[in-house]
Amino acid sequence: MKIDFDDLRARLYTAVLSDTLDSLGRRSQAMRPFIRPLSEDDTLFGPVRTGLFMPRYEVAEGENPYETEIELMDDLRPGDVPVFACDGPSETIAPWGELLTTAAIARGATGFVTDGLVRDVRAMKAAGFPVFHGGIGPLDSAGRSKMMQRDVPISCAGVLIRPGDLVFGDVDGVVIIPGDLIEPTEIAGDRRASCAQSHQVERGERHGEDQPREDPAIHESRTTAAVIGR
Repeated sequence: MKIDFDDLRARLYTAVLSDTLDSLGRRSQAMRPFIRPLSEDDTLFGPVRTGLFMPRYEVAEGENPYETEIELMDDLRPGDVPVFACDGPSETIAPWGELLTTAAIARGATGFVTDGLVRDVRAMKAAGFPVFHGGIGPLDSAGRSKMMQRDVPISCAGVLIRPGDLVFGDVDGVVIIPGDLIEPTEIAGDRRASCAQSHQVERGERHGEDQPREDPAIHESRTTAAVIGR
């Protein structure tokens, strides 16, 4: 059954996803808190496309420092979310800006995540493309870093990410859903809804509410057909 990412993006949020993953014993799926969205309203959800960056200190004669990066961008499919690992936080590796944002939008990507730097912030905000970053700086990546591999396991902001995983990001942070936990069944939807309801009850108790109101998103999640489960 195909996952409706647009529908789930509107219903889910990182806190309930993180709680659900905790309940399944996956307690290291949330990226470190220095990863922030360019805009607080940014939300992304989709399959990851990984890129592994390493520091470089020059551009060799005849070398195209963007070669692997361009290959990945050209291979993006609608709904993909590029995730670039830069061993962040970094003060020198800035793999993303206006040009790659434009290319990603043209190929139907739905967002971007990196633990490195980004630049061209005004242009990216104007484009309305969700970008989650480890910092902002004006640097070009040429001569400072290079994508060495693509579509391989990476570690980004403290989370091990493999091709086939899903990524969800909102104002609270970024969570990686391991591919082996993706279960397109209604039963799994009930599991996630139950966890979400517990989260809602806990919040209500903290605020002294006798009968916490069920979040409409939690109610809707009971019939969602593509969710986490095990």
